Amino acid sequence: MAERPRIPALAGELAAEFAGTMILILFGVGVVAQVAGAEIGDHDSIAWAWGLGVTLGVYVAARISGAHLNPAVTVALAAFKEFSWRKTAPYIAAQTAGAFVAALIVRWNYSEVLAKIDPGHTIKTQGVFSTLPGNGTLPVGTWGAFRDQVIGTAILLFVIKALTDVRNSPPLANLGPLLIGLLVVGIGMAWGTDAGYAINPARDFGPRLASFLTGYGTAWRDQNGDFYFWVPIIAPLIGGVLGVGLYKALIGRFLPSEDESPQEPTKPEPQYETA
Repeated sequence: MAERPRIPALAGELAAEFAGTMILILFGVGVVAQVAGAEIGDHDSIAWAWGLGVTLGVYVAARISGAHLNPAVTVALAAFKEFSWRKTAPYIAAQTAGAFVAALIVRWNYSEVLAKIDPGHTIKTQGVFSTLPGNGTLPVGTWGAFRDQVIGTAILLFVIKALTDVRNSPPLANLGPLLIGLLVVGIGMAWGTDAGYAINPARDFGPRLASFLTGYGTAWRDQNGDFYFWVPIIAPLIGGVLGVGLYKALIGRFLPSEDESPQEPTKPEPQYETA
């Protein structure tokens, strides 16, 4: 029997990042479309669906790629030599592509509902796909939203490191993805006002591009007409590095080495995302 051709490991990792991020966005953008288009649900349902999307996306990808699902995670790990810089750009491309494809599916599925509530595809429903300062209505400017995204992503990465560091007290029985999802729910409920808690450049840019290509001409701007698309890209990248750095400074350097830890990892340590 002929031996099957060997698929490069990186190809599998990129496929996993694509699929995991796609699942994340199908739930996350899908729930916002439902709330905005049909008024089924509210902010709490949005927060819970995003958290569930993260949990399920992580379960999809964790064994193969570590389930980053977020360029802020990938860059932060690479910055501290916990991930290869060589893989960083391909991972980010796969994550963004997964988010883009998922957003196109949501856009297609909810096309009639969105056209009814917002025939011109304006800023009124632009927030279904991408974030806005103050969620498009509150008096928050560009730099206030930038500050918010740095803080929110720092919290995300700080706690992710705490939950996945085998030298600490990580959750057992493969419960890590569930707790990462709950972390995202908490961030959504506590840090969703100023900038819609993108905390993930792929989550924002992929759907933003999809919305632009399907009729949302204002996709790159906010409700004030200012170019805004760069904020949920740059600020989370900064916040992610800050969060990992703070974890290492405040917690990581005081933990015993893996040789001294009572719990030995049974497989490569996953570095879960989020939103």
